[in-house]
Amino acid sequence: MATFTLDSIREKAEEKYSSTDIEFGDVSVSLLNPLRLTKAKRKQLMSIQDTLDEDDAEQEEILADAIILVSDDTAKAKKLVKEIGDDMAVLAEVFSLYTGDAEVGEASASQS
Repeated sequence: MATFTLDSIREKAEEKYSSTDIEFGDVSVSLLNPLRLTKAKRKQLMSIQDTLDEDDAEQEEILADAIILVSDDTAKAKKLVKEIGDDMAVLAEVFSLYTGDAEVGEASASQS
């Protein structure tokens, strides 16, 4: 039987579910993995992602809101969004990097 310490489990979780860090100038913003967010923030993030699929969605605003929501520091995230400005391609790339790095995995269906 294997034995683990809570500290070693926390270390493993930090490695596996680490943040996506974006640096600009002398500022660094960490975008937290969805599993590291509070339950309320995870629900907000899912709602934001659902909104992206709507025909009349203001994608620029939605992506900016998502980046701010998942950040470890709202003020820094707002600076990042301001630095990006109206460049939808950069906003989309930041969100794409975040969602790619933030994959939480899914249980696979059993084969029968």
